[in-house]
Amino acid sequence: MTMTSRIVFMGTPEFAEKALEAIYNAGHEICLVVTQPDKPKGRGMTMLPSEVKKFALEKGIEVFQPMSFKDEAAVQKIKEQNADYIIVAAYGRILPLSVLSVAKNGCINIHASLLPHLRGAAPINRAIMEGDTVGGVTIMHMAEGLDTGDIISKHPMEIPFEMTAGEYHDALAVLGGEAIVEFLSKDAHERTPQNEAEASYAKKIEKSETETNFDDTALNVYNKIRGLSPYPAAFAFIGGRRMKLLRAVIGKSEPLDGNVPPAQILNADSNGIEISCRVGSIIIKELQPEGKRAMSADEFLRGNPMFKNMRI
Repeated sequence: MTMTSRIVFMGTPEFAEKALEAIYNAGHEICLVVTQPDKPKGRGMTMLPSEVKKFALEKGIEVFQPMSFKDEAAVQKIKEQNADYIIVAAYGRILPLSVLSVAKNGCINIHASLLPHLRGAAPINRAIMEGDTVGGVTIMHMAEGLDTGDIISKHPMEIPFEMTAGEYHDALAVLGGEAIVEFLSKDAHERTPQNEAEASYAKKIEKSETETNFDDTALNVYNKIRGLSPYPAAFAFIGGRRMKLLRAVIGKSEPLDGNVPPAQILNADSNGIEISCRVGSIIIKELQPEGKRAMSADEFLRGNPMFKNMRI
């Protein structure tokens, strides 16, 4: 007989939606979905629901969108569900003890890193930006600190050298769904405290970080471009126009011959736009001019010729 649990699910973006879908498909009783309030998006600033909300409504699951948990009525709403577990995935807000202690068996988080590495808001982007070759998800028992709770299980995956943050996100979302379903299939779990000496933090990506600095090694520039792709996207001014840099490869990893300064176009042809770095070069393969759609560098160059030795 398959064991089922009564669950309050808390999450907001697509990463969380994949976990919710996996739990739903596994046959567990999802009594309430808690997600962030609808937010204005797009040029028209239309109020749009989260991915989690859209899935819940499609399946007829009750949705709750509190502005905060300072209101005792919001906490009481969750408590009334009499849930076995609260499952959390990228909810978007730190939960107070009043919420963490509500469910019979605790509050369980799906975190997008192998804790204690990369606690915090942006573990997916930071893993790629830092050049990690192995990542994964952690199922953890939530405590009051920022991703400091006991580890229940870790689920590693390789990060290929060419993988972008968007591709890594999609792979982790599936892995997170599988991991939480595996957790829910067991009636007992060992808990291991985190080693604080090994902790690192994945702070939120700030807009000021997204401008590409070519006065760096080609490897670091490459990791930054793929670590911010497709969102929020690294950018540079090429030919006087702001461009999101969505995909690149390393051209040369060793120092360039001659006294070539960083941020100089070395080549611009069907192979891409090659730009010098402090050490080596990077070749832009896909970009998005401001106000335009994403396109290959080859397509962009057909209407916007670049010239060798041009500075960007």
